[in-house]
Amino acid sequence: MAKRIDVSDLDIFYGSFKAVEGVSMSIEPRAVTAFIGPSGCGKSTVLRTLNRMHEVIPGGRVEGKVLLDGQDLYAKDVDPVGVRRTVGMVFQRPNPFPTMTIRDNVAAGLKLNGVKNKARLDEVVEKSLKGANLWNEVKDRLDKPGAGLSGGQQQRLCIARAIAVEPQVLLMDEPCSALDPISTLAIEDLINELKERYTIVIVTHNMQQAARVSDQTAFFNLKATGQPGKLVELDSTSKIFNNPTEKATEDYISGRFG
Repeated sequence: MAKRIDVSDLDIFYGSFKAVEGVSMSIEPRAVTAFIGPSGCGKSTVLRTLNRMHEVIPGGRVEGKVLLDGQDLYAKDVDPVGVRRTVGMVFQRPNPFPTMTIRDNVAAGLKLNGVKNKARLDEVVEKSLKGANLWNEVKDRLDKPGAGLSGGQQQRLCIARAIAVEPQVLLMDEPCSALDPISTLAIEDLINELKERYTIVIVTHNMQQAARVSDQTAFFNLKATGQPGKLVELDSTSKIFNNPTEKATEDYISGRFG
């Protein structure tokens, strides 16, 4: 299921403003790639181009290519909604649908895609909640509101909702920034399990988290405020943290700036 992503010469714009410039990278399947860098360097913007979420913002557009197993996600005949089904996303703050039950939160994407068979929906809900390590905690209250769960449980519910539609890639934009240390550990353990089935890309400001969960790390930076963000280097996580090629990467990881 997991797919490889190849990005080449990617420029990202919001109206006339160039937010990110000249990004080329390969993201491996069945692995975790972490995006790190100071605030405003474009890492979340790049993440959102991988499933065309940045286009939701008026004026959002790209130049260059994003290929998913060789298919150009920005080709004229490609449906952005279909892209987002294949490339799922989990946001910084848990965002379960507040008026929906736990069961309906997980099944929302399937229903949107026209699945009506109750037995099929129940089967996918159970499978997805198990996949998000949440089933045992909620199996007796599936008809209670999803918003009634703790923050860490809500984030795992959002992960269950994302994997219910069987994507090939999971994007996570600082998925632990609003969570306590115990919930963070649960999400990190889950990421480690999910990478056996998915390609995972995570944006994080937490250096230790990037070192713990990722197989490769991309460091982004910008020369000055108002300048476009750029990819400085991408390599195995151990190389980036122990022996980076670029001095700027070493300075950021060691805390000398950012």
